[in-house]
Amino acid sequence: MEDGLHTFFQEKLMEWFAASHRPMPWKGERDPYLIWLAEIILQQTRVEQGWPYFERFKARYPNVHALAAAPQDEVMKLWEGLGYYSRARNLQQTAQYVARELGGKFPDTYDGLRDLKGVGPYTAAAIASFAYGQPCAVVDGNVFRVLARFFGIDTPIDGTAGKKQFAQLAQALIQGQEPAQHNQAMMDFGATHCTPKAPACLSCPLSQACQAYQQGKTSQLPVKGKKMGKRARYFHYLVLRQAGKVWLSKRSEKDIWQQLYEFPLLELSYPASGPGEIRSSALWAQLLGQQDVQISRVSPPFSQVLTHQKIYATFWEVELPPGASVESEQIKPEKQENLHNFAFPKIIDWYLKDKSLYLELI
Repeated sequence: MEDGLHTFFQEKLMEWFAASHRPMPWKGERDPYLIWLAEIILQQTRVEQGWPYFERFKARYPNVHALAAAPQDEVMKLWEGLGYYSRARNLQQTAQYVARELGGKFPDTYDGLRDLKGVGPYTAAAIASFAYGQPCAVVDGNVFRVLARFFGIDTPIDGTAGKKQFAQLAQALIQGQEPAQHNQAMMDFGATHCTPKAPACLSCPLSQACQAYQQGKTSQLPVKGKKMGKRARYFHYLVLRQAGKVWLSKRSEKDIWQQLYEFPLLELSYPASGPGEIRSSALWAQLLGQQDVQISRVSPPFSQVLTHQKIYATFWEVELPPGASVESEQIKPEKQENLHNFAFPKIIDWYLKDKSLYLELI
C-alpha cells in the first residue's frame, strides 16, 4: 500500500509540474555557484523579494572569484533589506574559501557541500540535485506542508523527531525520480498550490488520496511546536551631526546586524523617559562629556520584528555647534551625502528614508 501511495504521489506531482511551470531565473541552472547564490538568498526570504537580489548579485558577481574579491561593505550594502545578515557574511566567507582553497570549484557531493559555511541540509541537497543530478531530497517549509497534509503526519515539523521523519519520507519519494525536477516540483507545488492558507484542494490532483483533505484537517497540518516568546529591546540612537557630517559605527560584536553600520547606540531595557535620561547616560558622557550640546529632535519609536526579539528604536538628533567634538575611536564622522553607500539595519534605513515625515521638535 505504501509503495502504491508513493507511486501515486510521484506520478500526480510530476503531471501537475509539467502543466504548471513557474519561470524563475535560477530554474534549470546547472552552475553550482549560481544555484548556491540563489539558495542562500532565498533562505527565509519570499521568492518575490529575493528575485531582484539574485539578479543584482549575479550581475555584480558573475562567478565565485568575483564575489570572493569584493569589498565586504559592498556585499553588505547589496544585501541590505534582505535581513538575516549572517547569510551575507557566510556567503562571502564561503566564496573566499571556494575560490582560494578549492580552486573555484564547489564540492560535488552532499557531504562536501555540507562542510561549507552557511550551507545546511536543504541548501546542500538543492545544489547536489540541481547541479550534479544526485538523488538528494530538499525539505523546506513547502515540502513539510505538502508531505504533512498528503500523508496525514501530525508530528511537529520543528522538532528533532519530525525533521528526521520528514527527511526520510522525502528521500524515499525522490528515489527513481529525476532529482532536479522532483525537487523543483515539490517546492513549486507547496508554494503555489498547497499553500499555507486557502490551498487549492478542489482542483488538486492529489486530493483523492490526501489524508488532510479526506479527514478535513488541511488547516491543522503541518503541526508546529510551541513558539518562543520574543524579547523586547530598546535602542536609542544618537544622530550626531556637524557641518554636513554624521557619526557612524560598525557593529562587530556577536549580536544581530553584525558588520552593519549604525549611529552611536544606547541600549536600555525600557523606553527612555525623555531627553534628560539620554543626556545623563554613560554614552552621552563618553562621546560629548560636559560640552553644551542639546538634543534638537526625536523620532517616535520605529519597530522591527526579528526571529526571537522585537527591536524598538528611537532616534535622538543632536546638532553639534562649531568647535564641539566627539570623543571616540570606534565612531567616525562620515559625509551625510555618502550615507547611501553604507549598509544599515532595516530599522535605520526606515528612519533615513522617512525621518522628514516623523521627526518631532523637542
